[in-house]
Amino acid sequence: MEENLDKCLEEIHQLPNVIGVMYADRQGLCLGAKGHASNESAGIITAIADQAAKIEPNSKPPVVLLESETKQCFIQKADTVTAAIYKTNVTS
Repeated sequence: MEENLDKCLEEIHQLPNVIGVMYADRQGLCLGAKGHASNESAGIITAIADQAAKIEPNSKPPVVLLESETKQCFIQKADTVTAAIYKTNVTS
């Protein structure tokens, strides 16, 4: 499984404007991180996804977007894994 996870991390990290990616398990333990994604943020990322899912408990887990002037962080939970993808903002 670790090989598949590493391959997935690498594929996502190669997408345009992606500067980091991180996966965490349901307890908030980091399963893998690449680029400008800190494994230390795994717990808080998982907690954000869990709390957002409580807003509409009978729906699919939402995508949470945290945004600053220069970066975006997309967070989503799928089954037992929570993912965070960090991107640079693109100006037109």
